[in-house]
Amino acid sequence: MNFEFFRNYLLAKGALTDEQFDTVSHAIQERTVAKGTVLLRQDEICSEVYFVANGLLRSYTVDDNGREHIIQFAPEDSWISDRNSFLFGEPSLIFIDTIEESKLVVLTPEFFQQVSAFAGFNTFNTKALHNLVRMQQHRISLLIGASAETRYMDFIERYPSLTLRVPQWMIASYLGITPESLSRVRRELAKRNFKPGSQATE
Repeated sequence: MNFEFFRNYLLAKGALTDEQFDTVSHAIQERTVAKGTVLLRQDEICSEVYFVANGLLRSYTVDDNGREHIIQFAPEDSWISDRNSFLFGEPSLIFIDTIEESKLVVLTPEFFQQVSAFAGFNTFNTKALHNLVRMQQHRISLLIGASAETRYMDFIERYPSLTLRVPQWMIASYLGITPESLSRVRRELAKRNFKPGSQATE
C-alpha cells in the first residue's frame, strides 16, 4: 500500500513516469513503525529519507538542559530527514521519531543516485529544496520577531489537522513558547470566537 501510494504521489507531481518508477522501485523500502520509535538520533549519520504515507513524525533537538525543541512535523504526504547529514555525511544535529504509528516509504542514497538520471525528478527535487529554504526562512522570521499569537495562527495554517493530533506541549515547543503561553493565546482567541477545530490533547 505504501509503495503504490508513493508511486501515485510521484506520478501526480510529475516527478517520474510509470516506467521510470519501475526502474528505481527496487531501491524503495516500506516500513511500518510503532509510535514513539526513534528513527534518527543526534550524532548519528542520517542514511535514510522518509516519506510519510500514513502517520506523523517530528524532528527536534535537545538542549543542554534536556528540553526538546521541535523543528518540523511530518504528517501524510510529507518528507523528513536530516538533509545535511544525508547529503554530506556529517553527524546529525537532530532526532527524528514517530508521534503516531506510521507507514513510511524509506529512501536510501541508492534511490537518489538512480533518480538523478531523470529530469522530471530533478526539477521536482529542486522545487522541494527551494520550498524548504523558503519555509525555514519564514519560520526563523516568526521565531525572531512575531508574537505568540501570530506564530500559533501560522502553525494552524501550515498544519491545519495537527491541533487534533499533537499534544499541546509539542505545539508550544514548535512555536518556541511555553505551554502556559500557548494556553493564554488560545484563551484570547476563544474570547474572539476563534475555533481552530478542537483543543490538542494535554
